[in-house]
Amino acid sequence: MTVTANKKFRIGLIANRSHQDAQDSKLVQLIRGSRAALTHLQPELVVVGRTLDAMIGHDLLEICPTVERFPYGREGGLMKLVSRVVDSDPKRAVDAVIYLIDPVDPSSIFPEAVALKRQCVIHQKPFLSTLASAQEWLELEALAAGAQASPALDQDFHPEQDGIALIAHDAMKNTMLEMVEKHFALLDRFAYRCATGTTGGLLNQLAQKIKGQEAGRNWVQAFRSGPLGGDAQIAELVLDRKIRRIFFLEDPHVARQHEADIQLLERAARTVTDFSQVISEVNGADRWLSLLTKRIDAVRQP
Repeated sequence: MTVTANKKFRIGLIANRSHQDAQDSKLVQLIRGSRAALTHLQPELVVVGRTLDAMIGHDLLEICPTVERFPYGREGGLMKLVSRVVDSDPKRAVDAVIYLIDPVDPSSIFPEAVALKRQCVIHQKPFLSTLASAQEWLELEALAAGAQASPALDQDFHPEQDGIALIAHDAMKNTMLEMVEKHFALLDRFAYRCATGTTGGLLNQLAQKIKGQEAGRNWVQAFRSGPLGGDAQIAELVLDRKIRRIFFLEDPHVARQHEADIQLLERAARTVTDFSQVISEVNGADRWLSLLTKRIDAVRQP
């Protein structure tokens, strides 16, 4: 997604029921915790029925006053949101989707939910399915629009304390290599990097070219390939809070026999929703890495 200066975002918003009702629900944490970013960005929200009911119940509309209501999910609200992802009319289309997913809620694997994520990847729009990913995206976009960094989030921007996973399907491996080379200085700051199968080997070769044969030899820890269980190995690290960010370049146009493994990894991130996140679409990932560098440098400033 190409973002112009001072753009007013239109953001699709939905949360599974368990993330809506309580006073400290993930929906409440997101909006109240991102008050400064939302106030600066002033986005238009396209909100699916019951999620909007919850926002009204928690007095959240004072923070997000510009809202378009969609029907309840059972009345097609999520299906309509998929349509707005692909809409060519900028007055109707959404620029990003925040879908706070409870990994044990069966509605998150309904066809319209799966299609929502897939179309976001195809149309290069952020699909933010964890509290951590939504908070970080809003923080980074507000920073890009001239806002001050939020001190409350500083603890999330210390790569020397965090791990990152770098995963790419076959058709996306060259793109992954190009992006890692472009943002190598940032990725080299992370305490730990891992990857699946062939991607790991290619990244280590790239690191050897940049850092030298010995220094780059084990730049990433290479697990098994995805179909042979590498996604599951990384999922365990996510659940143990050793991997905060998963950079997963997907090819949405091919049938994948190991789809269950991919979903397992995403589900792991959603299980630790306040900590981990998955970034899957290319243009947004490039922008994310650039803005992440800027935000990390803001933490390092005295």
